[in-house]
Amino acid sequence: MDFGLSRLLGRFSRKSTGSVVALHAGGRAMWSGRDPATLAREGFRRNPVVHRAVRLVAEAAAGVPLVLTEGEAELASHPLLALLARPNALQGRAALIEALVAHLMTAGDAYLEAVLIDGVPRELHALRPDRMRIVAGADGWPEAYEYRVGPDVTRFDQRAEPVAPILHLRLFNPHDDHFGLSPLQPAALAVELHDASSAWNKALLDNAARPSGALIYKGPQGEGLSDDQVERLKEELEAQFSGAANAGRPLLLDGGLDWRPMSLTPQEMDFLAARNAAARDIALAFGVPPMLLGIPGDATYANYREANVALWRQTVIPLLTRIAGEIAAWLGPAFDAELSLTPDLDAVEALAVERESLWRRVSAADFLDEDEKRAAVGYGPRGGPG
Repeated sequence: MDFGLSRLLGRFSRKSTGSVVALHAGGRAMWSGRDPATLAREGFRRNPVVHRAVRLVAEAAAGVPLVLTEGEAELASHPLLALLARPNALQGRAALIEALVAHLMTAGDAYLEAVLIDGVPRELHALRPDRMRIVAGADGWPEAYEYRVGPDVTRFDQRAEPVAPILHLRLFNPHDDHFGLSPLQPAALAVELHDASSAWNKALLDNAARPSGALIYKGPQGEGLSDDQVERLKEELEAQFSGAANAGRPLLLDGGLDWRPMSLTPQEMDFLAARNAAARDIALAFGVPPMLLGIPGDATYANYREANVALWRQTVIPLLTRIAGEIAAWLGPAFDAELSLTPDLDAVEALAVERESLWRRVSAADFLDEDEKRAAVGYGPRGGPG
């Protein structure tokens, strides 16, 4: 039966990989469905666990020097290294890398703009993800990016040569071809639970660190209070007995009024355990060992040093390696060279114990000659490059 598929394929362009066909309308603009501004505001700006986790990873990545190589040769000086050392008038390399990592972790996407003069990149700028939108071409892939600041819109044509003006870094998202998946999304429920527990605790402190009670009226004839009396009583209680400043103030009752305080149930008193569990879920989503965030009750790591090594090996190094590699692949054609940019792990103090262990094992390997030992620890042959 013909359901009009041929007509549909005729109206829309398509891109095909094997037997999979994706339909796209040419030239359409797409905004990220995750609203990066809301994710950053509700997570990074309001939640202390998210804020510290993002800063811990971003600042760690920003402090690692980068090594540039062409083929097997390590380059001590190169225009790309000079550009990264001072990418623009307001930032150095560390500030630029910190911004890129923070954008990736809060929005799932990061955008790096290259300002080219005569085809050579002269400046690099990290752009805010919440201001960027993608314009998909006829083949479904981005043909341009539009960056909006107030009423002004700047369009970046990705077909420019030799280097596209925008590098779009994104975390893996199995359900989107264009936008990345922020760690804040799988952690959203944990963030909401953590925020709600903070608000509940604040309200509890505002009410003298105890739950509310009940005022019971015992009239002489069993009659109740009028609406006006109830409202006046509520106003007097809020004015004289609510808030931290009135904590412990005695309550004087007359006219048949009786006060019966309410106590917390064991389940209600367990909110602290739920709060810590939510904090651990947030740390898990961002790849930060809970011990490094001061979250109690976690015994996964034997000590702080091992937790710190896990942070570097499982989160910081893979993320920084990917960012550095994509920058080199993006800007390499502008310098007419196949460049490779990698983190200098020898400069990471947290990995010193691992390096010492490796050097000890290699030094004791009598079946290796000197050049083989140097190669095993990442150095070139004596007298050669590296």
